[in-house]
Amino acid sequence: MNSEEQVLIGVVDYENYDSLNEGSANDVLNSVEEFKFITKASLPLIITFFLQYLLSVISIYAAGRLGAKELAAASLAVCTFNITGLAVYQGMSTSLDSFCSQAYGSGKLHQVGIYFQRCSLMILVITVFPLSFIWWFSGSILKFLIDDIELVMMIQHFLRINIFGTPGLVLFETGKRFLQAQHIFNAGTYVLLIAVPANFFLNWILVWHPVYGLGYTGIPIALGTMYWVISILMLSYVLFIDGKKCWGGFNLEKSRQNWIPMLRLAIPGVIMVEAEYLAFEVLTILAASFGTAAIAAQSIASNIGSLSFQLPFAVAVVLSTRIGNFVGMQNAPAARLVTQLTIFFAFAIAMTNFSHVFFGRGYLSRLFTKEIDVLDITDKIVPLVALNQICDAFNVIGAGVLRGQGRQRIGSILNLISYYLIALPLCFTLAFALKFGLAGLWYGLIAGVAFLAIAEFYVIYKSNWPRIIEESKERHDH
Repeated sequence: MNSEEQVLIGVVDYENYDSLNEGSANDVLNSVEEFKFITKASLPLIITFFLQYLLSVISIYAAGRLGAKELAAASLAVCTFNITGLAVYQGMSTSLDSFCSQAYGSGKLHQVGIYFQRCSLMILVITVFPLSFIWWFSGSILKFLIDDIELVMMIQHFLRINIFGTPGLVLFETGKRFLQAQHIFNAGTYVLLIAVPANFFLNWILVWHPVYGLGYTGIPIALGTMYWVISILMLSYVLFIDGKKCWGGFNLEKSRQNWIPMLRLAIPGVIMVEAEYLAFEVLTILAASFGTAAIAAQSIASNIGSLSFQLPFAVAVVLSTRIGNFVGMQNAPAARLVTQLTIFFAFAIAMTNFSHVFFGRGYLSRLFTKEIDVLDITDKIVPLVALNQICDAFNVIGAGVLRGQGRQRIGSILNLISYYLIALPLCFTLAFALKFGLAGLWYGLIAGVAFLAIAEFYVIYKSNWPRIIEESKERHDH
């Protein structure tokens, strides 16, 4: 590897890595350099994911200013969109964690741009049909789940308006991967630092402004508009700041070709993301059996878990990109080194998340409500949320490694087994048959996530690196 290539992909010198003895001074130096790189790259991503999470939170806050009915409708609409849309977008985009990072590592820079275009086109096609069709006629489905027909129509109204902004969200999700593969991790942070305050201002104008406010209708208009704003800002970053080196121009012909290899990673990616999304929604549905206060407590616990999730997920993205780069370079020792470091990062994040949730549980719960009956339940549940953070940190980091290796299929199988054959049956048994109540739901979830984390790291430990690299070469030869 020459110095120009090293500068291009930002790696330390692994040229003679195979000849190094385990535990040597050079190994330690390489480990330190990789640790510094991963830590530095993770910081802007943590901010990015937290800020993106705030976009939908602002919408729910705006609805809350209008009334309880509007709050319920907006919350359920955002939840429905996250399950049917955002999870699909994020899941399919994980294929770029493998394709783009490995292409960049192999020096096929313009191929990174082709993969970005191909994945974006695939998701846009799925958005047109069936997703937009589902959102447009969502009331016909939701009326079987929700008795309040007025609430159902309000949810459908939100989802219909939100359709116009979804192409912008697609391009933002795939655009993030396009830049992350190039080790440009701070672009999303800059974009969202502009977008989040703008979103709050736009909601003020469109929702509750005394002259221009449109009330409830203004909420999805503001959110859909912001999806286009963040995609345009991301494009502007590529055009005027950094990221053009991997753009070889728009190529519709190549974008329409060879979808099957990408779908082989994209579909398992969707399964991995959807499995977790849906499992949490099932928990919320089951919590309804224990009363209104239990539903509120479960909602608070889920929100605390979602906020904590941003930390391991940000680090997992960096790890998957880094491992993918080295796989693309056919540098198995370097990829193995980064993989070994994941144990440290998973443990550090697990302890960090456990500590801030467990010791800050009183403060965190009271950010969401001051209702005494809800807080009584929440104070008993949040320690279990903290315990789940230990398992989930290893799970999220392990999933990142599998994405970097291009082994989403294994991850999807493990997710289905963990959530639907272990977690949910245990949740139901502990909560209802053994009468543990709401706590039983979390005991079952913890057991499932713990199994998932152990299974992922066992698969990672048994990684066949020559085969992983060979599969990567075959994938990029298409």
